[in-house]
Amino acid sequence: MQDVQPPPLRTLDDFLLGSARFAIPDFRNMERWNNRIVNNLLYYQTNYFVSALILLVIPGFFWLFQLVLETTVVVVLFVGFVWAAENHALLRRFRRNHPSFCLLAILLASYIILSLLGSVSIFLFGIVFPILLVVVHASLRLRNLKNKVENKLESIGLKRSPMGLMLEALGQEQEAGS
Repeated sequence: MQDVQPPPLRTLDDFLLGSARFAIPDFRNMERWNNRIVNNLLYYQTNYFVSALILLVIPGFFWLFQLVLETTVVVVLFVGFVWAAENHALLRRFRRNHPSFCLLAILLASYIILSLLGSVSIFLFGIVFPILLVVVHASLRLRNLKNKVENKLESIGLKRSPMGLMLEALGQEQEAGS
């Protein structure tokens, strides 16, 4: 954990504006689409974190307790899923082969638990909406040369980042930098 360091905040020009290039992914080639998402998550992780934090501040300002409760539920379910996947080979293979489904399952389980607690709308706006925006941006953003170099350094282990650890926990370590 000590050599884990977040990458720098990318410029707004690189992230969204002028030099940023966007294109709809090829939905027929799931492996290539998944690689684009994983690599963009690694390269723009600080920007995604800041964007999600800004989106979390809005409901957090009005409904702090519910947002803390929801975040706790999601984190506990995520950690529980990672623990279960590490201890059961069948679940570990499923996690590696279907990472998107695993994320959706964690969010669906969170939704069900939180609907019992009565704070679904805050969950949708405070947690699901930022995740959706991150996934949409990561899906649409085309990679540049700097992105590819940074992701190669991450994939061969010269650099470790928080998103790299999270993707590794979801079974995506072999695809980073491809």
